[in-house]
Amino acid sequence: MNVRVVTDSACDLPEQLVAELGIEIVPLTIRFGAEELVDRVELSTDEFWDRLRSSEALPETSAPSAGAFEARFRELIADGASGIVCVNLSSRLSATMQAAQVAGAAVTKDCPVHVIDSMTCSLGLGSLVLTAARRASNGDAIDDIVAEVSDRRDRTRLFGSLDTLEFIKRGGRIGNARALLGTMLSIKPVIEVRDGAVEESGRVRTRSRALRLLADKVREQRVDSVALLHGQASDVDELLELLEAIVPRDEIVVSVVGSVIGTHAGPGVIGVTFQVAKG
Repeated sequence: MNVRVVTDSACDLPEQLVAELGIEIVPLTIRFGAEELVDRVELSTDEFWDRLRSSEALPETSAPSAGAFEARFRELIADGASGIVCVNLSSRLSATMQAAQVAGAAVTKDCPVHVIDSMTCSLGLGSLVLTAARRASNGDAIDDIVAEVSDRRDRTRLFGSLDTLEFIKRGGRIGNARALLGTMLSIKPVIEVRDGAVEESGRVRTRSRALRLLADKVREQRVDSVALLHGQASDVDELLELLEAIVPRDEIVVSVVGSVIGTHAGPGVIGVTFQVAKG
């Protein structure tokens, strides 16, 4: 069984893990004014953050086309794939899922393609992709891989603290957390991606309290697959120290938020994602 795993560039996985596990990434496009750049191909994560800080125009994102997914699927089939698992950014946040579904239907006569809505983003999505890729590398059956990813998807939680609301406001991805837009500047909002959309999860008055609240979300229940995500935040080590008191350091994946999520979350975003343990 040669099952291949595909995702999109909102997964925020470090390049080392992507290469190590043979994960295929179909990129979204980032637009600064009239200039369009292919995420992770023409625009690295570090370049994105540098450009975001210096650009007068706020960036925008656009989903990959169905053709981009189909081309990648057909490349994998030509390379001997017996099945494809494609895990994507929440359908409530992007049209990426729809494009992948159209592409999957176009190649299904040649190879079974399972397209899964992660109902989350960033390393919440990334952790599901890692599960699929690790099981695929072990030679597991595609139905078993899909079943575990779907089960873990339903147990995935993602919380983040925004340093500014400006980016998520302009990007239109604020969901039911719209009430946050009227808060005082002294409030540090904590958001959650819940049921695939952005929701309010708490409000605190200082950044340090926001970090403690994020750690408390991990502490409240038995968890696994813990990851820390951040938009070049200066206080990463502070949150990591709080998490190390709960989860062994070598079990925590740390990654910088990429262009897709960074466009909507803005500089300084910091968060945690994990899966609630079964039983």
